[in-house]
Amino acid sequence: MSRTFPIPRHLLPLGISILLFGSVILLINNVSLAGKDTLNMAITADLVFTIPVIYFLLIRKTKIPKITVISMMVAGLVIGTLALPKDSQTYLSLFKTWALPVIELTVFTIVVTKVVQVTRKYKSLKGNTPDFFTTLQNTCAEIFPSKIVRPLVTEISVIYYGFFHWKKRRIATYEFTHHRKSGTALLLGVFIFLILIETFAVHLILARWNPIVAWVIFGLSAYTALQFFAFARSLPKRPFEVNNQSLILRYGILSETQIPLDKIAQIAISKERLEFKGLTRKLSPLGELESHNFIITLKTPHTLTGLYGIKKQFEVLAFHVDEPAQFKTAIEKVLLPYETNQN
Repeated sequence: MSRTFPIPRHLLPLGISILLFGSVILLINNVSLAGKDTLNMAITADLVFTIPVIYFLLIRKTKIPKITVISMMVAGLVIGTLALPKDSQTYLSLFKTWALPVIELTVFTIVVTKVVQVTRKYKSLKGNTPDFFTTLQNTCAEIFPSKIVRPLVTEISVIYYGFFHWKKRRIATYEFTHHRKSGTALLLGVFIFLILIETFAVHLILARWNPIVAWVIFGLSAYTALQFFAFARSLPKRPFEVNNQSLILRYGILSETQIPLDKIAQIAISKERLEFKGLTRKLSPLGELESHNFIITLKTPHTLTGLYGIKKQFEVLAFHVDEPAQFKTAIEKVLLPYETNQN
């Protein structure tokens, strides 16, 4: 008896595109392209236009983000650059020079427009303070493939919090700060200072050996310092939040989790020393370098999302909050209806 293995429908567009790209590669490898200007133009058009258009027609009625067509264009561009002989890349070079910048500008415009629209929607809701990181993440999730959303949002947020968001964040009645009494900002400041000192010293040493390598290392180190600066500045911009459905814990742009109220088993103001392994974790990725004064225990494992979208499971979560007593009272207030319904 033969068995059939159905292919998931969402994979069909990708599979067909791969087959088409493969066919073009076979054609390139088996046909002489020297002096055949028309054929070179046709192959280039297939790689960066025809196949992406076919992909678009296949996904237009699906939930796959339409902007993934850009990914197909980029894939065709990369394949053409690697597979086509250098003297057959005339039209590919024209595409890189004229079409690619337009595509990049279009994508940037779409993202900015979406962010503005979503931000306005947040602001229109009474009592709701828009969070840039969450807004940007929701926007990019509508446009880009899920696997690149979090890394992209993280990089954009580093620039945003590092250079642009200087306005002081107003804390609502249902929000709670966690940076004022923890010393985390000072700790991150020390890291930045050490990175800058080390960068300067290493740059002087490497410059005597290879100036190019020295400047590359300098650039990477400077960006690392910028990341730590953005991490520190994002802490006061993203307070904890207690609402009627969930508890939202944000540690700047470094980590966050949204815990449904019905998953909470126990909350405690506690500085108890814990062994952070298995399903016992800290909200802060700084670990033992930062103390905690609050512990939440869940009924079942839940997900903690870290930098660049790295996910970890936890049942016990420890963290610092500036006003633990007020925070505990706020949680107990919204937990009471759940406990009453269960009883």
